[in-house]
Amino acid sequence: MYNMEITLALLKPHIVRNTYAVHQLKAQMESNFNILAAKDLRVTKELSECFYVEHKDKFFYYRLTSFMQSGFCSAFILQSESCIQKWRQLMGPTKVFKAVYTDPNCIRALYGLSDTRNACHGSDSTVSALREIGIIFPEFDISSVNNQSKVINKCVHIKKA
Repeated sequence: MYNMEITLALLKPHIVRNTYAVHQLKAQMESNFNILAAKDLRVTKELSECFYVEHKDKFFYYRLTSFMQSGFCSAFILQSESCIQKWRQLMGPTKVFKAVYTDPNCIRALYGLSDTRNACHGSDSTVSALREIGIIFPEFDISSVNNQSKVINKCVHIKKA
């Protein structure tokens, strides 16, 4: 038996404005993963602050949370064997300049503009995936997927746009 995982994939606002890029990235997702859920959403100030809470004391926090509020994002729950690692490999390095030189065909090298506007987000662990899915997809029943544990969501009072 293989180990199926789920992860959150998020296309950032500058990508969602580019319909060609969205089409290409959705096709890439469909060929590599089962898409369990998808939606477009407008990220509010409260949602972005909750989502990026671990970066609150970092110099880029305000720039990142403001950028995420600048337009619509597309969110996906992906599932496959080794899903987290697989999606992170497709995204490439977080820093766009590094992505361009080390993995020129990855998503961030092709569509990223800067470290904040790096095209996409992917959970970095199972714990992060469960937390982030709970924030972006509060209506999604994770317990129905491969016996995943319950999400502990500290942001239950956030209203989704």
